[in-house]
Amino acid sequence: MSHVEDFLTAEEEKDIVKAIQEAETNTSGEIRVHIEKCANTKCLERAEEVFYILNMHKTKDKNGVLFYVAVDDRQFAIIGDEGIDNVVPDDFWNSVKDRVTGEFAKGNHADGLVLGIIEAGQKLQHYFPYESNDVNELSDKISKG
Repeated sequence: MSHVEDFLTAEEEKDIVKAIQEAETNTSGEIRVHIEKCANTKCLERAEEVFYILNMHKTKDKNGVLFYVAVDDRQFAIIGDEGIDNVVPDDFWNSVKDRVTGEFAKGNHADGLVLGIIEAGQKLQHYFPYESNDVNELSDKISKG
């Protein structure tokens, strides 16, 4: 089994998908998680590549959020699309990133992602509130590379 497959159990993956679904009840933002072995470049650069590979830039309101994990590199990044970046302060993602990396440091990978995803949904609610006609534009399933 690869390190990517060992990173989360099947039950933990279900918990993360449930967290994405819960977070998206607070916001029209679209949240995805991508996990791969290594970035093979700077973590943030790779996260941006994956963001486009997953077509996250094609949401109506440009409000996609990617939680990116490079398992072997022990690196994590969170990025939002330009619709988010245009309206939030520069330090908007800091508390989310700190929460996730804090749990990762304790070996709590799933808890870190779940807590970060829930916080991201709560923070985005102010700028991109959930609307009754909201359409889930992106898959909630964890992608792997």
